This record gives sequence, structure tokens and C-alpha cells, in this order.
Amino acid sequence: MCRHLAYVGPLVTLGAVLLDPPHSLLRQSWAPRDMRGGGTVNADGFGVGWYPPDGGPPIRYRRGTPIWSDATLPELAAVTTSGAVLAAVRSATVGMPVLDTAAAPFAEGRWLFSHNGVVRGWPDSVAGLAGGLPVRDLLTLDAPTDSALLWALVRHRLRAGVEPARAVAETVAAVAAAAPGSWLNLLLTDGHTVVASVAGHALSVRQRPGEVLLASEPYDDDPGWQAVPDGRLVVATAAGARTDALATG
Repeated sequence: MCRHLAYVGPLVTLGAVLLDPPHSLLRQSWAPRDMRGGGTVNADGFGVGWYPPDGGPPIRYRRGTPIWSDATLPELAAVTTSGAVLAAVRSATVGMPVLDTAAAPFAEGRWLFSHNGVVRGWPDSVAGLAGGLPVRDLLTLDAPTDSALLWALVRHRLRAGVEPARAVAETVAAVAAAAPGSWLNLLLTDGHTVVASVAGHALSVRQRPGEVLLASEPYDDDPGWQAVPDGRLVVATAAGARTDALATG
């Protein structure tokens, strides 16, 4: 499994979100609290995507190595500020490659995407769903992984004009039906709104005036963290968050 988070709110340094909290993604990479049998550490890569204050498209920094081994990230994170961040540390499913492009976030235009979980029966279980995508999308996947395919399925819906929450919900429902027992915690953001599915793994939300943070694990002991029940879809902005029922097959 992986650990991921998304933040929308006032400008902060990347370090304040990724590295500084007592149970930050950095610590979760080697001491996660809840892997649910999906490995013991998140050492197979990491990535962070952030939206620059000038309103430009998101910027990504991804590596196929453990986050703790990257000497550049602390310096980058200390001086880079953003009001919207999506980041993840990766624990690769057995048999899937470990490389830079396999690490979330995946991106197109203003969208950033991450997946925490696993598609059961990969790849046969979802071959039919993959067959419904344009051939070019399959030939240009970031990596031959379940997470990259999930992104392609969500992205295909977004390109067709499907509303983001519906694009995530429909993808989760389709994959859950094709591959029962899959864990499908997805994060999708455009820098203003975050859509998150809770299907098989943990997600918590912390809201403060003018900001929202969604994370696989709370990164500190703030009593404002609220666990989201399984089978829910979260739609959040800096102004607040709502949860709806999520069909999972």
C-alpha cells in the first residue's frame, strides 16, 4: 500500500506538509501505523505535486527511491510555498516496477491524482476496462501499474466532461465490480477542490478555517482529525468538506 495526502489552504512550505509534522509522510515511509497487511514500509518511491502561487499548472517532483534517501527534497521543501499540495509515499505491489514514473502524483493539465490500495487479480481482472480506453492512453501510461491505469480511467472520464466527484465514483464502482476486494482509495485535485474515495483503506480529514487536509494517516495529534468511514466519497475545499455514499459494486 501507500500513504498519501492532499492540502488546500493558505500558503505553506512543502516542508510544513511533508516533513515537519511528528508523523509526517517522511515518518510514514518507514513507520506507518496502518498498512493493513499491504507491506511494512513505503520505500518504493515518493512524489509531491504543488500548485505555484502565481496560478500556473502544478509542478511535480517524483522519485523511485525512498523519500528518506533524497538529499534534494529537504532543501526544495524548505523554500517552496503553495496553497495546494498532493503527495504520496509508495509501497509497490509485488510484481510491479519501482521507477520514478510509477510514483504518484499522476498529472494532466491542472489535475493531480494518487491511489492508495491495490487492484485484485491484476492485470486480468481489469483487462476489459482497460480495453475501453483509447489505445494511445494505454501505450503512454506512466507505468505498467494498477495506479497508473486507475488514473487513465479517471482521466478518460474527466476528458469527456464528467464532473470530478462522479469521475472518481464511477471509476471506483467499475473497478470494484471487475476486481472484487480491491482497495481503491483515490485522491484527485485541481488545486481548489479535492475528491477522495475511501474504499478498503483509511482516510482522515482535518478542517480548519480556510483550509482542509486529507491524509491516509493523521500526521499529528490534533484532535480535529476525523476518520472517514469506509464506503464514502469526500469532496473538500478550503471552505469545508462533505461526504457522500460511495457505490463499490
